[in-house]
Amino acid sequence: MPKIIGTHSGTFHCDEALACFMLRQLDEYSDAKIVRSRDPAVLDTCDIVVDVGGVYDHDTKRYDHHQRGFDEQFSTDYKTKLSSAGLIYKHYGKDVIRSIAKDAHLSEDEVDQLFDRLYKVFVEGIDGNDNGISRYPEEIDPFYLDNTGLPARVSRLNPWWNEPEGDMDERFTKAVALTGSEFSERVRYHALAWLPGRKLVERAYQSRFDIDSSGKIVLFDQFCPWKDNLSIIEDEALEKNPELAKIIYVLYADTAGSWRVQSVPEKPGSFKSRHPLPEAWRGVRDDALSERSGIEGCIFVHQSGFIGGNKTRDGALELARKALTMD
Repeated sequence: MPKIIGTHSGTFHCDEALACFMLRQLDEYSDAKIVRSRDPAVLDTCDIVVDVGGVYDHDTKRYDHHQRGFDEQFSTDYKTKLSSAGLIYKHYGKDVIRSIAKDAHLSEDEVDQLFDRLYKVFVEGIDGNDNGISRYPEEIDPFYLDNTGLPARVSRLNPWWNEPEGDMDERFTKAVALTGSEFSERVRYHALAWLPGRKLVERAYQSRFDIDSSGKIVLFDQFCPWKDNLSIIEDEALEKNPELAKIIYVLYADTAGSWRVQSVPEKPGSFKSRHPLPEAWRGVRDDALSERSGIEGCIFVHQSGFIGGNKTRDGALELARKALTMD
């Protein structure tokens, strides 16, 4: 007989929609029926229950987070209280990752890396949103509204206050598909692009002294998204040896065959650079920039100083080296 996944009826949220999707990626629940009810007698007939029932007990497969005294986190590295999505991910996430990214042929070490990474970049945000945990101090007013996130879009699948309720199970099915599509895309991206990119960043970081004796310049022979991985790899290295110099500039070829020199952000997601390219170069282009910098083949330096370009690898490296010596 097919398994039965139980969750609550009525208005639905992002966390139980994603929890149900994740469970259905497992062989045990791949053809499971989802039953939405708050009736304890109905829930008792379910093989696994999420987001309802007032019980968290992995042994009996009950995963609610609303009861008094619940204060479970993903690990000791995190402070955010889990929602039903986080609970299912904590117990079944590695198998979910293996299922969604089966064509990546992940090693156990890679699964472990992705397990923590995907919680940090995807699931934790859903946990925090569902539990009403603000991302920043409440006294700080945001500069603008952002209603484009996944929890907001799931919420909009519920009926408006002044329209007929319609088939709520059908609406919930759409929510499961929406959360599942976005989660699966993130899993596959991290398995098939982020992990291979990490290997390129690790290789470039390890060979940084071959590029410049300062150890402050990293060069990628092949472009890849580098900011998050460089931050992680650098933090791990600094934890072992706090005396290491931080990376200041990254060099890589662009799609046109020229080279870019980019200043490393102070932290991932920040628009503030550790050491922007010199003010005298900013907003200047081509021959004028080559004359001002004393380096042939210059193309541009952005007016904020976070990035610049040169026609050649050696020219970009010379820009980086010279910028290290300038304020």
